[in-house]
Amino acid sequence: MRRRATDFRRPVRKRVPDVLWWALCVAVVLLFIYILTRGTQIESRPALSKRIYKNDRIMEGLNITEEMLSSDSVTRQLNDQISLAKAFVIIAKESNNLQFAWELSAQIRNSQILLSNAATRRSPLTTRESESAIRDMALLLFQAQQLHYDSATMIMRFKAKIQTLEEQVSSVNEKSSKYGQIAAEEVPKSLYCLGVRLTTEWFKNLNLQKKPKDNGVLEMKINDRNRYHFCVFSDNIIATSVVVNSTAKNSKNPNMIVFHLVTDEINYAAMKAWFAINNFRGVTVEVQKYEDFTWLNASYVPVLKQLQDSEIQSYYFSGNSDEGKTPIKFRNPKYLSMLNHLRFYIPEVFPALRKIVFLDDDVVVQRDLSDLFLIDLNGNVNGAVETCMETFHRYHKYLNYSHPLIRAHFDPDACGWAFGMNVFDLVEWRKKNVTGIYHYWQEKNVDRTLWKLGTLPPGLLTFYGLTEPLDPSWHVLGFGYTNVDPQLIERGAVLHFNGNSKPWLKIGIEKYKPIWEKHIDYSHPLLQQCNFH
Repeated sequence: MRRRATDFRRPVRKRVPDVLWWALCVAVVLLFIYILTRGTQIESRPALSKRIYKNDRIMEGLNITEEMLSSDSVTRQLNDQISLAKAFVIIAKESNNLQFAWELSAQIRNSQILLSNAATRRSPLTTRESESAIRDMALLLFQAQQLHYDSATMIMRFKAKIQTLEEQVSSVNEKSSKYGQIAAEEVPKSLYCLGVRLTTEWFKNLNLQKKPKDNGVLEMKINDRNRYHFCVFSDNIIATSVVVNSTAKNSKNPNMIVFHLVTDEINYAAMKAWFAINNFRGVTVEVQKYEDFTWLNASYVPVLKQLQDSEIQSYYFSGNSDEGKTPIKFRNPKYLSMLNHLRFYIPEVFPALRKIVFLDDDVVVQRDLSDLFLIDLNGNVNGAVETCMETFHRYHKYLNYSHPLIRAHFDPDACGWAFGMNVFDLVEWRKKNVTGIYHYWQEKNVDRTLWKLGTLPPGLLTFYGLTEPLDPSWHVLGFGYTNVDPQLIERGAVLHFNGNSKPWLKIGIEKYKPIWEKHIDYSHPLLQQCNFH
């Protein structure tokens, strides 16, 4: 029998299953994670307990508000402390506790430096680096509470301070209004000089006086209803000149324009001389003085009748009738000037005309105005731009609605409008006896209980229900007291310097003066002699 060959192969080792290997690995990983977690908790537990202990001490000793303790970030907590500390600094100074105010200010600076450093490095403040600042500030705030710088005291002090400031502001505003009104009423020396020189020239030069009357051509143009008629009532020569010149410059056909100027006897010769000496691109200019209107007397005109009353004279010219309680702007004598009230007598001043455009002497024209004469007023008397885009330009802002007569006849929310550029249908005016309506309301207001200021309130009453709204671009207001939208300036046909800051005064708004000044020829010999610049 053959023997089996010897097997030299290594005996096979018994293998460990793969599942056991994986289980062992997972167990090791979990054990490692567990050890790390325990270590972190052990390390953080003292700090946490320390923080809680400190907070407890603050809670017990300082009574800091809950918002400070529960803030999401120390940055917010520091900001809140700084705001409160600033208020306490003011109160401490008012209480003459300058040492405590200095300590608060120093701590505020320290806290602000921390916030600044955090902002520079672009990382939030940590509790550790801000803990000292928060604690020191909290101690000072607690001390402030002990000094009775609490919320109630702060509110009372602030109320007293606000009341004092309001009284000071009221006093300053009153003085500002008074001085502004005085400045607005002044006649610049240059304007006075021009009037004197022109008056001298008028009476010295006989040829100048005869010039406007040549061949009766002027009379024919003045009454020609096919021409474009404008009227200005003013005693300001240079302002009236700007109105006429700017209208002529922007007119497509200046030869068809007639300007009817009415002034007073004092300025009549100077006004006649200026418009006789200068040429305005062929525009016809008529100059009159209202003293020549024989129908303009106290028996017909309520304003002239009121001027004869001693109480009215005292109210407007002395200001002593009510011990100064009425603001100076309501006692301005110009509101009794016939040049101001002549706008209510236009049909009598120009009996031959059917339609006319009224312009104030503080406007500048920058578009052709001939299309105004083509506007259909739909049976109304007055064409005007409404100003009620804002609530303070409605009737209730101009009139006294506590008076039963006003309450019974006028809607308080009716839309206001502006004088300064108005189209008047004189045919409808005469038919509806508008001047008679004006007389009625002027006589009712003899005691100044219906309205106080100016010619606009009686105008609103007189033309109530008789006014046709015009496109706002025809008349842009505000150049004498406020900022005006540049787009409105660009689109505007007539720019109105209403307000105290007239462009010929030193108090005029500088950025708007060039709009007006570009229509003055400063190289004119008379203007140079009178230092116009």
